[in-house]
Amino acid sequence: MSFTFVQKLPTPAQIREEFPLPEAFVKLKQERDREIADVLTGRSDKFLVVIGPCSADNETAVLDYVTRLAKVNEKVKDRLVIVPRIYTNKPRTTGSGYKGITSQPDPEGKTDFRAGLIAMRRMQIHAIEASGLTAADEMLYPDNWGYVEDILSYVAIGARSVEDQQHRLATSGFDVASGMKNPTSGDFNVMLNSVYAAQHPHEFTYRGYEVRTDGNPLAHCVLRGAVNKRGNNTPNYHYEDIMRLIELYEKRELKNPACVIDTNHSNSNKEFRQQIRICKEILHNRRENREIRDMVKGLMIESYLEEGCQKIGEGIYGKSITDPCLGWEDSERLLLEIAERV
Repeated sequence: MSFTFVQKLPTPAQIREEFPLPEAFVKLKQERDREIADVLTGRSDKFLVVIGPCSADNETAVLDYVTRLAKVNEKVKDRLVIVPRIYTNKPRTTGSGYKGITSQPDPEGKTDFRAGLIAMRRMQIHAIEASGLTAADEMLYPDNWGYVEDILSYVAIGARSVEDQQHRLATSGFDVASGMKNPTSGDFNVMLNSVYAAQHPHEFTYRGYEVRTDGNPLAHCVLRGAVNKRGNNTPNYHYEDIMRLIELYEKRELKNPACVIDTNHSNSNKEFRQQIRICKEILHNRRENREIRDMVKGLMIESYLEEGCQKIGEGIYGKSITDPCLGWEDSERLLLEIAERV
């Protein structure tokens, strides 16, 4: 047999019973879910900003970050809906690098999914307690949804997952806003096909059950740039890109046309400071064109306490151990400027 069974993992119900979301925050999550949904459906003129570290590797630093974010939120909540980016999976499968707190709770330690699932859920709940803000996470492993479905308010499906049938089907059963990124090839049609699949009902097997879903009307596009056949990054956040997306949306029977723009990754060529310039260009285009304003509902920004990134083991507090991020001072200034420009 090619599989070695290491340990039997607790079920989502068992983990949720052991680490429940405090009753005081159940209503908060419902209100946050509704506020985000209202942005995506056009019932609200507020602007969505999903912001935080590339990978949430350290609970203390993450709680420090979201506590600061909550203070900014108090200043801009009449214009912005800020969603902390608390990504507990590193969406790569190459080599032996860090793969996120869910599978590797100690970045320098071995893989331990049992401890990781507990660490992930505990950190997400503590973040709500510290900030009053429910978070976003990337659903790298669809089977993990049950462990977080009562605490997350936004889910991202990554560029390497968006073509996967299981991700599309599972997203059709999520009851929160779900951003489907364009694949690394940049193909808009693949992304829109994923949105279409996620918005419609399905029957499939999931965690040993035959399940039926109703479809997720809050599934939408996320533009994160592309990589061409020569390995060069190609941005897709410009005016012409959005107009093309609007045209493609109009040709399909999709609910709640919307896109969020990821300002890092292939859009910035991973030059993290470029996120500031990219945000400003997007906001300018929204002000110049009503169609773009109606389509572009938000931004994704990679940000942490310290700018840039570090190697695992360097031990710099609040600095990314995966992709480089904006530092806190630039992030705070940028959020205030976004609020002024929307």
